[in-house]
Amino acid sequence: METQYYTLIEKQDFYEIIENKYGELAIFIDAREGTPENPVLEFDGKQSALLKRDARLAVKLDNINEDTVEPLAESEFVMIVELKGKMVDRVYAVPVDNVEEITFKGRQTRADELVKAKTKEELLASFGAVRSWVGGTSEHE
Repeated sequence: METQYYTLIEKQDFYEIIENKYGELAIFIDAREGTPENPVLEFDGKQSALLKRDARLAVKLDNINEDTVEPLAESEFVMIVELKGKMVDRVYAVPVDNVEEITFKGRQTRADELVKAKTKEELLASFGAVRSWVGGTSEHE
């Protein structure tokens, strides 16, 4: 299993949200590499949503159509449909988490990507550190 020490957020420039006759929503986005793990969709109730696809990758959806806001806010789950061109690559259900504000602190690496560095504690937890040694000169000498 590959260990990731950062989180990547990608902006989805074009996406489509579809509602079926039962009021269920499906969001069509570009396919991403890897299988989603415990995905969740955070929605601010306004114009932005963040699909946290796994511990490493999140997909940002901006400028959500105002007619979609209420159905999305009322949804407990949505279907995510990942497309490669016009072909369906994978389909999975994600819970919708209504949040006050979507915040992502990181540095922008490209126009559509943000990278979040982890804290030392998060890095050590991800690394699975069980012991630590300090070297160098000591102030106690």
